[in-house]
Amino acid sequence: MDAAALEAWLRANVEGFAGPLHLSRFAGGQSNPTYRLDTPARSYVLRRQPSGRLLKGAHAVDREARVVNGLAPTGFPVAEVHALCADPSVIGASFYVQELIEGRVFWDARLPEVPREQRAGYYRAMAETHAALHAIDPVAVGLADYGRPGNYVARQIARWSEQYRLDHDAGRDPHMDRLIAWLPDALPPSAEHGAAIVHGDYRIDNIIFDPVAPQVRAVIDWELSTLGHPLADFVYGAMTYHMPPHIVAGLGGADLDALGIPAEEKFVAAYCARAGIDSIPDYDFYIAFNFFRIAAIFHGIKGRHVRGAAASANAAERARLFPELAELAWRKAVVAGAEE
Repeated sequence: MDAAALEAWLRANVEGFAGPLHLSRFAGGQSNPTYRLDTPARSYVLRRQPSGRLLKGAHAVDREARVVNGLAPTGFPVAEVHALCADPSVIGASFYVQELIEGRVFWDARLPEVPREQRAGYYRAMAETHAALHAIDPVAVGLADYGRPGNYVARQIARWSEQYRLDHDAGRDPHMDRLIAWLPDALPPSAEHGAAIVHGDYRIDNIIFDPVAPQVRAVIDWELSTLGHPLADFVYGAMTYHMPPHIVAGLGGADLDALGIPAEEKFVAAYCARAGIDSIPDYDFYIAFNFFRIAAIFHGIKGRHVRGAAASANAAERARLFPELAELAWRKAVVAGAEE
């Protein structure tokens, strides 16, 4: 990035900004690179599109800024957006700048840094905050047109299937091909409805917690947000109970009782209690669907890695793990009723 050009733009567009500016890169940010901007008086966060050829509809930083701006006045924990730049000539890509939220981000879902007796509180906070998001009326916050109401799951299957097919650099996988053939015909009736604001990638490493307490200070990384099915969105977060820890922030195979982490059933119950519902129908289908989605995301990371446009240093590892994740997604589909 051209730091001088960025600093000049910040002076002109962010109220109260004053340099000199120091930039550093955050860990993570598989899709949209994320940077910390430090000045003598204040710090900020910058999210930008990656360099290189982009797939249609991906890396929409303007949508991220819009949903955060819509949610901020409700009191939902987000980092306020200060300014959006749609002119790629400034630093080579569109970007937005938001406030820096200080706190804790956990990369290991087992929470080894947290005392055992406190871990359940973090999982309860995650579930309840997710339910609070789904309770926000999109119309009331100016997001009525943020996505199409209804048929979210079917549209997601179509979207990720198309991106998978279009990304020739990443190649094909037999388990993904079987999932793409099975999922549209396996849609349950419960998948047809729902027009809540959904995050799309809600998991523990996309949450900033209070430095010392099990409280959510900000939910981050809104690239995949839209209007959609709240239960499908919640089950994406619950998928951590089935995810091997070496793939991404998972609890698969962990001794939950020894860790002091609530069982999957209690995590689901915490969400349902806050959402005012009794249960989540077709839960196994939504697990399989969400494993397909994250496998498709890894496939996209593999493609960007092959093209030399990957945003994160661990993209090569994500690319290597893609076949294992695709196979796991198919196994979950079998649990949900797919024929082997």
